[in-house]
Amino acid sequence: MNAPSRILAVANQKGGVAKTTTVASLGAALAEAGHRVLLVDLDPQACLTFSLGIDPEDLELSVHHVLTQGKAAADVLISTDDGVDLLPATIELARAEADLLTRTGREHVVRMMLEDVPDYDWVLLDCPPSLGVLTVAALTAADSVLIPLQCETLSHRGVGQLLDTVHDVRRYTNRALRVEGVLPTLYDGRTNHARTVLETISETYELDVIEPPIPKSIRFAEAPAAGRSILATTRKHRGAEAYRAVAENLVRRAAAR
Repeated sequence: MNAPSRILAVANQKGGVAKTTTVASLGAALAEAGHRVLLVDLDPQACLTFSLGIDPEDLELSVHHVLTQGKAAADVLISTDDGVDLLPATIELARAEADLLTRTGREHVVRMMLEDVPDYDWVLLDCPPSLGVLTVAALTAADSVLIPLQCETLSHRGVGQLLDTVHDVRRYTNRALRVEGVLPTLYDGRTNHARTVLETISETYELDVIEPPIPKSIRFAEAPAAGRSILATTRKHRGAEAYRAVAENLVRRAAAR
């Protein structure tokens, strides 16, 4: 395909930071704004696939078959009710880490996969909660990486490890990779603690904080059960509005480069 205007990896090896919610919601917000969007589920837990209304157990083909068996990505693509296309995952993807470990050029498998899909304005990569082969391959394919971060003391301990991985990727497989910044999730602005953690992260790692913070809300947990993002299930909710604003922010940042 022609190079998309933006390939964005969404990564944090710590689970429970709303990474998948961020991919689904940003994808829906970008599609709502008229962009052609592809989401790629690289997590063997297949939470993104499930949250978009697709039962992974019903799938015969998934991103696993593209990465490890040479299936064409275009044959695996699924259109979703949220207006985005999806390369879905299943539990089989757990085997991909082992399958790819001994393969020459394993860091480039995601980039090569994306060469075989139609044109999109944005491609969002939902990375697994680890710093293994699939995350490195996603970072190798990406223009930039967004780090969702819960504003609690223990939640940012892994940021340094992720940034070390980004440094290695820049050195060996993707010199142009940028860190877009951290996106505060599950955010409770009423607490001094949340604000302090955010300031500490920004200063310690010299990272941009992508605004606005995503508020903590039970609505995010309810949306996947409906097989849609929060932008569809609760359109006027402050969480949906926050993701729309973040999407606009990312589009502006991309256009300014």
